[in-house]
Amino acid sequence: MGQLGYDTRPFHPATRMQALFELLPVVAFFVAYFLKGLYVATAVLMAGMALLIIADWLSLRRIPGMHGLSAALVFVFGAATLALHDKSFIQWKPTVFFWLLALAFLASLWMGERPLVQRLFGKALGASEPQVAPAVWRRLTWQWVGFYAALGALNLWVAYRLSERAWVNFKIIDFFITLAFVAGQLTWLMRRAPPQESTPTA
Repeated sequence: MGQLGYDTRPFHPATRMQALFELLPVVAFFVAYFLKGLYVATAVLMAGMALLIIADWLSLRRIPGMHGLSAALVFVFGAATLALHDKSFIQWKPTVFFWLLALAFLASLWMGERPLVQRLFGKALGASEPQVAPAVWRRLTWQWVGFYAALGALNLWVAYRLSERAWVNFKIIDFFITLAFVAGQLTWLMRRAPPQESTPTA
C-alpha cells in the first residue's frame, strides 16, 4: 500500500510475493513456539523481523512504515518479554501496533493533503482516484480506524481469555483477517470508481 510498503494492485505477483515474505517471521514464530515454547519463539520473531528490515533495505533502499513500526515494537516488547520472563509484553505488542495504526488513520483525516487510505489506494485506482468523492475516502478511513481498533481489542481478549496456544494461533488468523479486509476494501472501491478512459490510437 503505497508509502506503508504494500502493493495494492489486485492479484499482482508482487502483492502475493510480498504477503508471503511478510508472513515468514510469523510462521517462524509459530514453528518455534511449538518446538521450543513462547520465549524461544519471541527471540525467533525478533530475528525474523531484523532480517525483514535488512531485506527491505537491500531491495528497496528504504524501510516501509508498516515494517519499521512493527519491527520496533517487536524489539521493544520482545526484549521486555525475554528480560523479565513475562509473556504479557509480547502479547500486548499486536494490540499496540493495531491501535497506533488506528490513530494514524484517524489523524490523517485532519493532517496532510489526503487521508491515509487515499494515499494507500491511489496507485491502484490510477486516473480514477481524483474522481472518487472525498466523502468516500472519509468513510473508508473511519472503517480502517474501527477495524484496527477492534483487531487490537480482539487480540487482548484472546490473550487474556483463552489459552496461550490459542493466542499463538490467532497470530496467523489476524494476518489473514487483515488481508481479507484490504482485498474487500480495494474491490469495493474499484467497483465504485469511474472507469478509466482509454487513450485513442492513431
